[in-house]
Amino acid sequence: MKRFTTIALVALLAIAALVVPATALVETVEVRSQVYNGTNLSTIVDANGDLVFDETNFAGFWYDIDANKSSENLTILNSSLISGDSIEEKGLWYNSTIQQTEYEGSFAGEEGVAYPDNETFPVIGLFAEKYVPLDDADASELVKLLVDNDDKYTLRTGSALELANGYELTAKQIDVEGDKVWMELSKDGEFVEDEVVDVTNGEATWDYDTDVGDQTDVIVFRVKITDVFQGQVDSLAVVEGLWLIDYENILEVESSDEFGELEVNSATGNTISMFNSGTLTLSNDKTVDLAEGLMFKTADVASGDLRFALYKEYTDVGTYEVRGSVAYGNASETWTAAEFAGFWYDLDANKSSETLTIDPNNWNIAEKDLWYNSTIQQTEYEGSFAGEEGVAYPDNETFPVIGLFAEMYVPLDDADASELVKLLVDNDDKYTLRTGSALELANGYELTAKQIDVEGDKVWMELSKDGEFVEDEVVDVNNGEATWDYDTDVGDQTDVIVFRAKITDVFQGQVDSLAVVEGLWLIDYENILEVESSDEFGELEVNSASGLEISMFNSNSIGFGKDKTVTLAEGLMLKTADSDNGELRYYPFVERTIGEEVTVDDSGVGEVSDEEMPADEEVAGEETPVVDEEAPVEEETPVEEEEAPAEDTEESPGFEAVFAVAGLLAVAYLVRRN
Repeated sequence: MKRFTTIALVALLAIAALVVPATALVETVEVRSQVYNGTNLSTIVDANGDLVFDETNFAGFWYDIDANKSSENLTILNSSLISGDSIEEKGLWYNSTIQQTEYEGSFAGEEGVAYPDNETFPVIGLFAEKYVPLDDADASELVKLLVDNDDKYTLRTGSALELANGYELTAKQIDVEGDKVWMELSKDGEFVEDEVVDVTNGEATWDYDTDVGDQTDVIVFRVKITDVFQGQVDSLAVVEGLWLIDYENILEVESSDEFGELEVNSATGNTISMFNSGTLTLSNDKTVDLAEGLMFKTADVASGDLRFALYKEYTDVGTYEVRGSVAYGNASETWTAAEFAGFWYDLDANKSSETLTIDPNNWNIAEKDLWYNSTIQQTEYEGSFAGEEGVAYPDNETFPVIGLFAEMYVPLDDADASELVKLLVDNDDKYTLRTGSALELANGYELTAKQIDVEGDKVWMELSKDGEFVEDEVVDVNNGEATWDYDTDVGDQTDVIVFRAKITDVFQGQVDSLAVVEGLWLIDYENILEVESSDEFGELEVNSASGLEISMFNSNSIGFGKDKTVTLAEGLMLKTADSDNGELRYYPFVERTIGEEVTVDDSGVGEVSDEEMPADEEVAGEETPVVDEEAPVEEETPVEEEEAPAEDTEESPGFEAVFAVAGLLAVAYLVRRN
């Protein structure tokens, strides 16, 4: 009997492992430039001259605030090559130049290189991505920067510190005298290089150089070891600086190469120059891809006028800084969505919500010299839902939004900013649901098509959360389409619409019964953020939160410092330069993260007692924080309307698991019987 129980338990555990959902959410980060408005592109360039996008008005382009250096610019020429909304060939130019920037770690100077270049490395922006040229004066061979930090790690001998792209750093052994450590760099478990590092003088830098591309003796990895310890139990090495490039993946840039709509004019010396090789047309409500995630987006303007901006879309896992324009000295500075891409902005309606004003004095912001304000705006749903009942046009086709610390919220009342919730879903994507199937939304919410009536013009829909019933509705689509609105009492408000679904078709077949959804909207109504007068958010105190506006000020003085990050509230931060000339230089920023939190394999990289090493040492690799942004819906395969019902949502694990368990139990029974 014990044997049977054991086999049955193993079977159940195996099935449990199989049916646990593993969903990887795909997210993107968009960075926006200054917005231009006009009748068409010709009138815009006539009024403004050449349209130049650089680090001052486009946060996507690389910028070093410490050295006040930038690399990229994109220019639309004010010339005969602009006609109406079209940019003829060579009417747009993109240029990028190599710059020298300092390492984060304070490594020893590079051998054979004169000061100050022996303490810097070359960087260049390319399509709003940061690259490292293999040669300081040649932009034709580029690689990505994988690691650049001065973080502190303590490694036990035999332990491996994960870096990036499969690279690991291992402290192999420490000599008996405790002044040397044998370090090894590996990739995907394979040996790359090793070195015995002598730290007799207190610290040492190990540089690994190799031949890469057309270049010889290129430094591809740097590590600074600041201490070693040979104890009776543990042998330890302390690392306080890492730098690594992806030298195995080289991007070659040559004359006449094409990147999307851009053609390389030249890539000799320290500059890359490109132009548009064909006509680009900025028509209404359009995305014009330039190259590698760099694009123009135009607004959906009813009058046909042109409103557009330059965008960069990031899709790789990582944390991205979205910054505002740079402020200098003691001058008062104000940031709106025009100057700070982190603030909420509706390109179609040309609406924004937030402003930040700072009036510093001698590296200090006195009390009430910083003001943050945000105002409710109405914005259109992505889905074309039916008008809300009891609400006059056009507000019955919009919902209220407000920016708060560069995050978008939905007020529970159109004219009251004191109760806010996050927007979870807002799309017009098309999904086809089989009856009984569940469409995952966000935060545990699911939408299920329960049944379709025999006449095929009604569908019974159910909204649930974490498997628990929330609400259901029989939706009549006899007129071709219908909107299901679920409203409930939330906070101090009554009859708040918290969920909307547009059903455009139902199908009752001999085999399958299907419902088609083409619009979803959902707010996180169970988690309310209340904002009241005198509330404090970080360094800010609420002055008022009545009516349409929230107003805050700094309740204490805020001191600037060189090379400092000041958190104002909830992820809204200020960064100051490490300037040598004493000039105050700073900008506001937020961080956006793509992908889930990364856990570093720190086996063997453990805690150290107070007697052995200082307690403040970091013993794991860098972790990537997760930004609580609008959660995307798990998309289903779109269905062509004219085809017989096509693909449906993936069914939730259920009966298949039961049958599998039954099968394994049957096997277990036979084993027991035999």
